[in-house]
Amino acid sequence: MKAVVIREPGGPEVLEIQEVAIPDPGPKQVRVKVAVSGVNRADLLQRLGRYPAPPGYPEEIPGLEFAGAVDAVGRGVTTVAPGDQVMGILGGGGYAEYALSPSDTLVPIPDGMPSDKAGAIPEVFMTAFDAAFLQEGLRAGETLLVHAVGSGVGTAAVQLARRAGASVIGTSRTLEKLDRASRLGLENGVLADDSWPKRVLELTGGRGADVILDLVGGPYFEGNQRVIATKGRHIVVGVPGGSDSTVNLGRLMGKRASIRGTVLRARPLPEKAGLSQAFVEDVLPGFISGELEPVIDKIFPAAEADEAHRYMEENRNFGKILLEW
Repeated sequence: MKAVVIREPGGPEVLEIQEVAIPDPGPKQVRVKVAVSGVNRADLLQRLGRYPAPPGYPEEIPGLEFAGAVDAVGRGVTTVAPGDQVMGILGGGGYAEYALSPSDTLVPIPDGMPSDKAGAIPEVFMTAFDAAFLQEGLRAGETLLVHAVGSGVGTAAVQLARRAGASVIGTSRTLEKLDRASRLGLENGVLADDSWPKRVLELTGGRGADVILDLVGGPYFEGNQRVIATKGRHIVVGVPGGSDSTVNLGRLMGKRASIRGTVLRARPLPEKAGLSQAFVEDVLPGFISGELEPVIDKIFPAAEADEAHRYMEENRNFGKILLEW
């Protein structure tokens, strides 16, 4: 099969298409004929040599999500059969014509949904759902603050929060992305300049945000402490802006607030399986009803994975970047 391989740690130019062996599914595994692979910032870090794949996944083939058709099943798999249309998350190996996935983490693609739309769902919608709802308990009537609202996770979070009856404030460094996010249901867009904390407090009448979904990291940390509401919950999902910051413990104590960090890729399989099941029950119906819509920015041929990485590194995307096989 063809796969996108990291030749050596480095820039986008180290990605190249190579012929590699088609993997055989082991017990409780499924081999999927991949139609599209999602591109995520973790792939960029893996390419740079800063985020190795978890044990059991190929070190040289990135890719955390896919959509396609079941091609073969391993011993003990009873939930899917060859030909079933599925999508899902992986620890790696998704940039390939065939990928192995644990059967327990597969999500069925709704009838009639094209593979490209399905490929834009798993990583971003599952991350946003897990962080904002399963971990931080976002409820109807609360305010969610989403940093980098034009990212894949950001666009997913806006839709999920709107569907749940929460209000959303989103930040971005460009007015264009704020405008596009408003069409997804973002009530209040805030330009991410030096005055964004003041603007968030104005929009909430000084109360602040109940839940902060932080997809930026260090540079926004001090501002997040200023705008978190009493008993608010701040969850750090990504740190492309940097991981270093200073915590004002007195402010945290006074607001009785909490700060949590999360990752999805390295979690134990039972946790991923539980998330997938909750996602099927609580979120997948939203795509069937039309309440939720995957947001695709651009689809690259798999042979142009290097260009897809450059595009993401330049922060040009609004929503998902995909590779097509």
